[in-house]
Amino acid sequence: MSAAGEFVDAALRYEGDEYRADDVRERLGGALDSYGASVGAVRGTIRDLGNRHRDLDHDAITALSSELWSAPVYERRLAAIVLLQTHVRKLGNTDLTRIEGFLREASVDALFTPLVDDVVRPLIASLEGAARTRAVAVLTRWADDPDPRLRRAAALATPD
Repeated sequence: MSAAGEFVDAALRYEGDEYRADDVRERLGGALDSYGASVGAVRGTIRDLGNRHRDLDHDAITALSSELWSAPVYERRLAAIVLLQTHVRKLGNTDLTRIEGFLREASVDALFTPLVDDVVRPLIASLEGAARTRAVAVLTRWADDPDPRLRRAAALATPD
């Protein structure tokens, strides 16, 4: 695991509470494990990460988001979303492939909704020209995908 990934994981574990973790696991229907860290702790951890690693460029952000997402732990996946949300201006249409994988694995609305609302929609809205055309083509492909999550994401993110 990268130093940044280790920092996030350790902070989330430290902020965790077993009672909250049990509640999260139950609320999510056992779809994911949980450290029991609060949403505020997740956001604070990503803020602290930005203060410690001010040099995070596009590649580091996307690699770290994948690293955090790789473990089926709610707080780690939420941290990946907050990281992408925080740096959405650094993302481009080519990042929709990575995000597509996240959407396919977002087994709960608590991850799906912020991923679409706070990452995909602002990403699409920020694009212009050929990049926007390519992104809209991806959304069109998602709209025809057998996966209902991708069809829903396309419906929610397609510009008017």
